[in-house]
Amino acid sequence: MKFRRALGVAMLGCALLGSPVIHAANNPNQLGAAYDATKSSINFKIYSSRATRIELYLYSAATGQQEKARLPLTLGAGGVWSLNVTSAQLASYGISGTVYYGYRAWGPNWPYNAAWTKGSATGFITDVDANGNRFNPNKLLTDPYALEISHDPVTATMSNGTIYASGALYRNIDSGSSAPKGIVLQGDTQSIGSKPTRAFKDDIVYEAHVRGLTKSDTGITAAYRGTYKGAGLKAPYLASLGVTAIEFLPVQETQNDTNDADPNSNTGDNYWGYMTLGYFAPDRRYSYDQTPGGPTREFKEMVKAFHDNGIKVYIDVVYNHTGEGGQWNAGDKTTYNLYGMRGLDNPTYYSLTSDFQNSWDNTGVGGNYNTRNTVAQNLIVDSLAYWRDKLGVDGFRYDLASVLGNSCQHGCFNFDKMDSGNALNRIMAELPARAAGGGSGVDHIAEPWAIGGNSYQVGGFPSGWAEWNGIYRDAVRQDQNMMGQVAVTPGTLATRFAGSSDLYGDDGRKPWHSVNFITAHDGFTLKDLYSCNGKNNNQAWPYGPSDGGEDNNNSWDQGGVAADQRKAARNGMALLLLSGGVPMLVGGDEYLRGINCNNNPYNLDSSANWLGWSWTADQSNFQSFTKGLLAFRKAHPALRPANFYASTDGNGNVMEQLRWFKPDGAVADASYFNNSANHAIAWRIDGSEFGDSASAIYVAYNGWSANVNFTLPWPGTGKSWFRVTDTCSWAEGAGQVRTPGAEDAIGGENYVYGVCGRGLLLLIAK
Repeated sequence: MKFRRALGVAMLGCALLGSPVIHAANNPNQLGAAYDATKSSINFKIYSSRATRIELYLYSAATGQQEKARLPLTLGAGGVWSLNVTSAQLASYGISGTVYYGYRAWGPNWPYNAAWTKGSATGFITDVDANGNRFNPNKLLTDPYALEISHDPVTATMSNGTIYASGALYRNIDSGSSAPKGIVLQGDTQSIGSKPTRAFKDDIVYEAHVRGLTKSDTGITAAYRGTYKGAGLKAPYLASLGVTAIEFLPVQETQNDTNDADPNSNTGDNYWGYMTLGYFAPDRRYSYDQTPGGPTREFKEMVKAFHDNGIKVYIDVVYNHTGEGGQWNAGDKTTYNLYGMRGLDNPTYYSLTSDFQNSWDNTGVGGNYNTRNTVAQNLIVDSLAYWRDKLGVDGFRYDLASVLGNSCQHGCFNFDKMDSGNALNRIMAELPARAAGGGSGVDHIAEPWAIGGNSYQVGGFPSGWAEWNGIYRDAVRQDQNMMGQVAVTPGTLATRFAGSSDLYGDDGRKPWHSVNFITAHDGFTLKDLYSCNGKNNNQAWPYGPSDGGEDNNNSWDQGGVAADQRKAARNGMALLLLSGGVPMLVGGDEYLRGINCNNNPYNLDSSANWLGWSWTADQSNFQSFTKGLLAFRKAHPALRPANFYASTDGNGNVMEQLRWFKPDGAVADASYFNNSANHAIAWRIDGSEFGDSASAIYVAYNGWSANVNFTLPWPGTGKSWFRVTDTCSWAEGAGQVRTPGAEDAIGGENYVYGVCGRGLLLLIAK
């Protein structure tokens, strides 16, 4: 997530060693709204430790109507407020179909007064009191546990986001008729299929946006494009490509209804979706079926489609901040959005400054979620369990996950992986990670950084957590694109290519806890990384304008030579797919999708930011190259080690799983590894140690600008070397990666092979 992705005011819109493993129940306190077993009544439950009165407001429509009933809840044990409403009561209120609901809350800064009416200041004391309370009964609040939400706070037909604000200008505006409502679901029978149980080490992750995946795909029925249903229709393509896990950008309800106000503008747009409004609700805008319950059913239908094709489904979750955002104006402690949690129990759900008057911010897009508070953690764990158990999700990528390692609640930020009570360790304890060999469990992937403090934690997460390896990304980019500007040694590259044991081996983690990537939704696409010297975000629609964006991209346009740009992209893709760890591709990188050098397109819900499905010959060739390497990785377990490559076994016997070579064929020593003037490195993996069909795999990487000759090592007794691919331009074409049995015979030990400047060679022994 880009730190500069903030939405403007106009948007307002592991288990620890020795600890018992407790599997998370789905919402044991039964918070939210749910029909009883006979569908004869609805139980409403909501948490607040500070409210002095909470009222349930019932509606028969999402917008444009006043409430049908206003009912007080009863406070019970543990800060849980509850009320049961029978079907007979609903009928007497004039509600015969879908039940829409919201809450109004009073507390110390705005005590209840029986004379209060909607839109009045009766009872008001202050917008925020000394304890951080921000109660305001004029704001209808969304249930944090709502399973679906009717609409966003700001929509194409209701663009006035000020109605949700506190502060002198806005506190008395009643938001009831326009505010989002929770929807009480009656349940469904939609299957999620059979979850894949594949070991995470064997996965290839494909990061994509639900809408962007199919919005431009003319091969899909127009009404399905950009929806969960449409995404499910791409499962066969992704399976044929070789993808084993799709990782969707946020699909929990977010503020994006305004994207439809002007389809040809990015004004106020939130395309990526990192402003969560509801942690249980699938985003309604991505559903072809917009009826109540439709998004939930359709999401599950999509999950089943991927599961039926052997593909796991991961979702990007944002538990570090919410769509309520932060203060409107610097120095103004009174004006904040009140959508839900802030109006129910601000100090419980949000980290505040030490005086409790403002938000503590490590995200750059609003105040931190209070991840160290037990009740706030309950919501995280309950939400994750719901998506896992009810909606079929196989794993999660956690946005700015360092915030989940915070060891304090208010007035500070301190990442501490050893804090047994932080959210990271609780998630791992209650939703255990998938075992190394596969089976049931969850794949947990952290984005291991945030803003400020000790939040940059690549390699620093607790046991069980996989991480986006930003150090891998930087090393590969710098070596390819920053020669003469950044010193990268062969030893640095070797460590990254072998799974980053320096980052993950010191605490018992494995190479597959390193999620290797060169590009992500944040930043350049693969094509743009090798075609752009810098960002170009201030351009006209549909390629911009976008604000923010990283200035240090380690990118280079290869001198403007298109063939060299494609070659550099092939090298990047090949290095990624031949490295130890779990590779992640960005949707569209398989065919060299570009966004015209925009490196922060968070606000572009446009054709430029959607995947294209009509390719040039060069794009088709690159897609074939990617597909061939994905198949090669899948076919060779030696590239997917369960443990770090070893030179000896546990008894001290020589194993030679991996050996590094200088171009002249000699074994690379410390002197060679530590010299940044050396730009070529080769390695040989002994396939027999992994039950691989290839007795050996050999990779030669030439990062230098001129041709380098590599002397080939021993391929094994009675074996010869065969070429799978050479990324150099002479070999470019649809068959650049040879299929099994069609590899090109090269020679044996001591054969000298010339690799072009900035090229890569892949051989197998047979």
